[in-house]
Amino acid sequence: MGFGLISPDDWKTELNAADLDRLLAGIANGDSQSLAALYHSTSAAIYAFALSVLKNAQDAEDVLHDCYLNIHSAASGYRPLGKPMAWILTITRNLCLLKLRERGKRADIPVEDWESYLESRDTVTPEDRLILRACMNHLSDEERQIVVLHAVAGFKHREIADLTGLSLTGVLSKYSRALKKLKQYMEQEGTL
Repeated sequence: MGFGLISPDDWKTELNAADLDRLLAGIANGDSQSLAALYHSTSAAIYAFALSVLKNAQDAEDVLHDCYLNIHSAASGYRPLGKPMAWILTITRNLCLLKLRERGKRADIPVEDWESYLESRDTVTPEDRLILRACMNHLSDEERQIVVLHAVAGFKHREIADLTGLSLTGVLSKYSRALKKLKQYMEQEGTL
């Protein structure tokens, strides 16, 4: 895969770190097709992460848009260290924190926002939808972010620890606790 040689058919595939690094280099060189490919391969994870932090679909969409503007502006300063998605989600997290400070709010996510988001994603199975719905309602903010980063965005626990500033043990503990909460909820609801 080279700069400017990414076909729209490739946009929907999941890209590895080396592919994302190449796309970021392409963006730094002014290749708009690289930005489009990056958007199509990472926007679902970025939106889900922003939504898990902000709990508001409109704010999450604003952060999604601002994230790609920041990526476009900062791509020339990006140094490939093998973790481009962590760099992108760090930008996302910082924008979310800025949005929270600006708004000074933590509104609940309306059910219809999550429902429409989950229904629009081909990669989210019905089982994943059930788990994500439960996540939004029954987990703490930190637990929800860890589960979303792991289950939706596909990050490894060590990467989540680096991204969130928590210890690996803390991430594993919170993830395990979140899964127990979800299991207990699902047993109570008779869905397990």
